[in-house]
This record gives sequence, C-alpha cells and structure tokens, in this order.
Amino acid sequence: MDTDNEELIKQSNIQSIAEAGAKIYEAIKSQHEPADNGKFVAIDIDSQDTFVATSSSAAVELARKAYPNKVFYVVKIGFSAAETLASLGLGNL
Repeated sequence: MDTDNEELIKQSNIQSIAEAGAKIYEAIKSQHEPADNGKFVAIDIDSQDTFVATSSSAAVELARKAYPNKVFYVVKIGFSAAETLASLGLGNL
C-alpha cells in the first residue's frame, strides 16, 4: 500500500464506512447473488456506485479510477463478513 493510501485510510472513519457499506450491500445484494457469487464488490458509500471484479484489489482498482481519493467498502459476494475476511487473510483479527 502506498503512503497516500495509508494516509487516506488513517483520515477516514472506517467504522462509519463499514456500517454504511453493509447497509448499501444489503439493499443491492439481490442484484448480485447468486450470479456474481465469489466475486468482490467495492462500494463508494457516498454515491452508492458499485464496482465488481474477481478479486478485492481489482474491484478497488476499478473504484479508484472513478473516485481516486476515497476509501471503499469491499465485500465478497455471496459470503458472510467472516468468510470474506478469511479469504482476504484477515481471519485471525
């Protein structure tokens, strides 16, 4: 992760992004499940725009092209939050 991204994340309210992102995903998940199960969606919580890709990094990359200075809510489509964290290697947090 580059220094600019680290600083952006430090300045963001991650809890508020997570809460808003989870609500947005709940509202739109029927548009993605089951057709996109296993893919990742990055959500800009302000515009509610979504970016779907086969990996979390690819989804964020797509989102950054549209919103270069934002932090996104990312979820693995068709999986619980715990399963998503485990697939990202964060299961032991």
